[in-house]
Amino acid sequence: MKNTRSAPPLRWLGNSMRLLHTSDWHIGRTLYGRKRYEEFEAFLTWLAETIQQNEIDALLVAGDVFDTSAPSNRAQELYYRFLCRVAASSCRHVVVVAGNHDSPSFLNAPKELLKALDVHVVGSSTESLEDEVLVLRNEQDAPELIVCAVPYLRDRDIRVAEAGESVEDKERKLIDGIRTHYAAVAALAEQKREELGVDIPIVGTGHLFTAGGQTVDGDGVRELYVGTLAHVTAGIFPANFDYLALGHLHVPQKVNGSETIRYSGSPLPMGFGEAKQQKSVCQVEFHSTSASVQLVDVPMFQKLERVKGDWDGISSRILELSATDSQGWLEVIYDGIEVIGDLRERLEEAISGTQMEILRIKNTRIIDRVLGQIHEEETLDDLNVNDVFERCLAVHEVPEDQRPELLRAYQETVSSLYEDDVQAE
Repeated sequence: MKNTRSAPPLRWLGNSMRLLHTSDWHIGRTLYGRKRYEEFEAFLTWLAETIQQNEIDALLVAGDVFDTSAPSNRAQELYYRFLCRVAASSCRHVVVVAGNHDSPSFLNAPKELLKALDVHVVGSSTESLEDEVLVLRNEQDAPELIVCAVPYLRDRDIRVAEAGESVEDKERKLIDGIRTHYAAVAALAEQKREELGVDIPIVGTGHLFTAGGQTVDGDGVRELYVGTLAHVTAGIFPANFDYLALGHLHVPQKVNGSETIRYSGSPLPMGFGEAKQQKSVCQVEFHSTSASVQLVDVPMFQKLERVKGDWDGISSRILELSATDSQGWLEVIYDGIEVIGDLRERLEEAISGTQMEILRIKNTRIIDRVLGQIHEEETLDDLNVNDVFERCLAVHEVPEDQRPELLRAYQETVSSLYEDDVQAE
């Protein structure tokens, strides 16, 4: 006979909890060939100091710790040194989930060792939901937080492919798979909270693209799945999450206006399109299960500047920057009427004697007027993988009516390559 007795009321322990939400570090990322390890090190030093100064109890990292699935030794050193420093601080817990750029097996490899430091790593979804639902306890061994540590959900984790299914069927299965996964981990978290009998917060993580999410050009944010429907809506997330820490989009933002469903954004500008963006991390304070959020601004560790205009405007701006002893990295986009064939030489002369460095020059006037946007100045950095494929279709004169299906097949192939875990074997 089914037990119909209601669960006993949850007890509030009466203490507050403060956590910090960050994501998309992309340690090891370069900018037009320029290595940025000094910036990553400066950020991680700042983050460790902020955790100590703001008396943070738990740190959540919502994916894309590294920029590639095979990070360099220096990138790994920065990561592990930071974790050791935080583990020795007043911060009691660290939860790291994988993003689409991370290798699940690489992140997972030291997870048992890191667990001894109260650093919890979830590199991929597994058959056991228990692996993703973490009950975190304080020094007195009392439960204080439940984290649904959901990593980036790969296509094969949430959808079974079937022969002959339509694009719409694939997209619908993806959305249903994401919804079902979140519902399951949230239900398990709620069950654990009731069993514990204490009114502690439930926090979720995710690494995905929500509908209406804001991006900027050059940020390197790639589509996670083939098809536009795989931008999930806020309604897909369970209502019992007291806060949802998201990663993948680099612009700090709320989802659907919600104070408690947020992207922290990347802490460093990933490209010149983010140069004027104020970067931040999210500080979340809980009193019982009620969350209040404030943004903590991240300092600019390396000045980036996009200089755009005709020659007079560009040279004037460079003069202004040199007067301030700028050490900035510049992207110069020339769009004046005059065709300037020696633009690079002029720019090198303009910054001579300064501490500025030009990382990229784009001479749109030559590109537009002379060679119809196919020119030696246009590099692969200006194109994404879809652009390159479409150029190939055009060069080989593939009929227009065949191109959409070929492009979609190509996108599925590229997506499957991104999802292969090259570190697994």
